[in-house]
Amino acid sequence: MSAESARTIALPAGEGRGPLEETLAGFTDLMEADKIRHWGVSNLDVADLVELTALPGGDAVAVDQVLYNLSRRGIEWDLLPWCREAGVTVQSYSPIEQGRLLKVEALGAVARALGATPAQVALAWVLAQGVAAIPRSGSPDHVRENRGAVDLHLPIEALDALDEAFPPPSGPTPLEML
Repeated sequence: MSAESARTIALPAGEGRGPLEETLAGFTDLMEADKIRHWGVSNLDVADLVELTALPGGDAVAVDQVLYNLSRRGIEWDLLPWCREAGVTVQSYSPIEQGRLLKVEALGAVARALGATPAQVALAWVLAQGVAAIPRSGSPDHVRENRGAVDLHLPIEALDALDEAFPPPSGPTPLEML
């Protein structure tokens, strides 16, 4: 493998993972051998990331992939600010809540006002939060629709309407997972 291609390895979380120190040593070895450039984790909350980054090599974590979308905003309270401060990219899986968000009338109203699709608005909102999104795409047309979110500007009125329909957390929230 060459160092020119971007590769990320995910660190397993939860029960059944190997000793964390050994995993981190392995990632460090792979990075030093130019086999990988970056590695990431999935579904780690602030406490987990603090533990991880305190270990030798743990501060090289590049990304934490978590459930985040308009209806699942709990990470805004603590995880998202922590990751920003630490320089860890946050990546949203299920940014349109497995399609369930597309049925919410408030999202549809914002989309109609902007001449966009609800999926584009939901994805543009995630991107506007500084979070990477990995939506499912089942066809070339779906990929093109998703791509349209990158160019979609959400004016303050749209953001306010989305906040009203999908309020941000008012306090700490346990990390949600699908």
